[in-house]
Amino acid sequence: MKTSKEAVGSPDSSELTEVPERPRRNLNMVAGTIGHFVEWYDWYIYGLLAAVFSSQIFPSDSPFASLIAALLTYAVGFVVRPLSGIIVSPLADRFGRRLILTLAISGMALGALIIGLTPSFATIGYAAPVLFLVARILQGISAGSEAQSAIAFMVEHAPANRRGLFGSFSNMASGLATLAATGAAAMVTSAFTPEDLAAWGWRIPFVAGGILGVVGLILRARAEETPEFEATAVVDQKSAAARLLDLLREHPKALLQAAALSAPAVAYYTWATFLPTYAKLTTGRDLSSTLAGSVIGLALLVVIVPVCGYLSDRLGRRKIFPIIGAIGMIVLFYPLLLLLNQPGFGVYVLVSASGWVVLGIWQAVYPTIQAELFPASVRVSGIGFAHQIVIAVFGGTAPLIAAAFVGAGQPMLVAVYMIAIVAVCLVVYFTLPETGSRAGRATVGIADAEVLEGEHLLHGVSPATDEANRSRQP
Repeated sequence: MKTSKEAVGSPDSSELTEVPERPRRNLNMVAGTIGHFVEWYDWYIYGLLAAVFSSQIFPSDSPFASLIAALLTYAVGFVVRPLSGIIVSPLADRFGRRLILTLAISGMALGALIIGLTPSFATIGYAAPVLFLVARILQGISAGSEAQSAIAFMVEHAPANRRGLFGSFSNMASGLATLAATGAAAMVTSAFTPEDLAAWGWRIPFVAGGILGVVGLILRARAEETPEFEATAVVDQKSAAARLLDLLREHPKALLQAAALSAPAVAYYTWATFLPTYAKLTTGRDLSSTLAGSVIGLALLVVIVPVCGYLSDRLGRRKIFPIIGAIGMIVLFYPLLLLLNQPGFGVYVLVSASGWVVLGIWQAVYPTIQAELFPASVRVSGIGFAHQIVIAVFGGTAPLIAAAFVGAGQPMLVAVYMIAIVAVCLVVYFTLPETGSRAGRATVGIADAEVLEGEHLLHGVSPATDEANRSRQP
């Protein structure tokens, strides 16, 4: 993007671009995707290995009680997330997406290192669970800042006819992160004896995640700010608090729709972090084999998400993807968990893969739809307010509620709980506007005059000319 100084005079309007030139655009996408990968790898590995380290950090006479204590600490991060989402998201709308993303990955990596390097309860006593709690709070703050900022960053860097694809990269990255975390958990559980795994082997994936965070930090520090934020910042100097008030006053319907788009995360977190433990507790399957089976299912998710994101740029987003994905979850979850009672590794792979397929259809498009529901001036605030509150209420508590159902001898209530939430979301999906880019809309938001006005001031051309050039971007 040209600066206002470069735009003095009569610039060639054909040189105006909605997004950076292709080499810089690719660098920005890599920075956003890899950074998002590191964020969610560090986040998911805790839930996957909770059953292993729980007795080391949260000792109890009952292994199940230790697991519950570990999962409660896991849930603390989800409680902190909405507070961070509400407080930090308006700062991303005020000061930029890149700054917040850089700080977020720093906090997540530090939290992973604290968890990986904290001595056991037998060594330092109650300082061990306290340090875990501190780490989860730090990761909760980081995660609450990450998702919505990354979604806005990727979609705003996308050409008009590639927003669905670029927006899907955030969930492709989180899928890859879940895949990598599951693979890492499977490797350490199979490579070490139970004694070595419980003593120190479980720490390796956390330390690796902290080191990867440094790589993500370097990439994000080199990334560019998004053109839509820069354009909006020229004409909108409101404080973060004023932006939040504008969001609540002017966009209540979009907030409800964005929340419904995020709510099926209850199923995602159950499938990602608790399904292996669920299979172990209910059917006696070996944890390492269930983790290996989950890796196969997650590989399908990673492929399905960008494919569906690509198709949404051509077929539209609302009618096909969130609605079909929700119907698939409602129809399949109960019989899938029922099928899990049958023995065999192949059965577990079928259950895991089938769940990830329908989750992938939903995951592919909801980030882009959420971004397109809000103007740039409150985009991160809007996604963050809706997404993080829903994740705290439904996502973070999903493994805990599932464990409680299993402990009470009612494992099939896990499926009923997921289906009930998704069914409510499905009703809301029918109210969504079609936000696909087939009409060649110039701005990410359906109507975003501030972006066009800011581009006009930056480039010195009329908003009408600017919109015409932006909508022709390849």
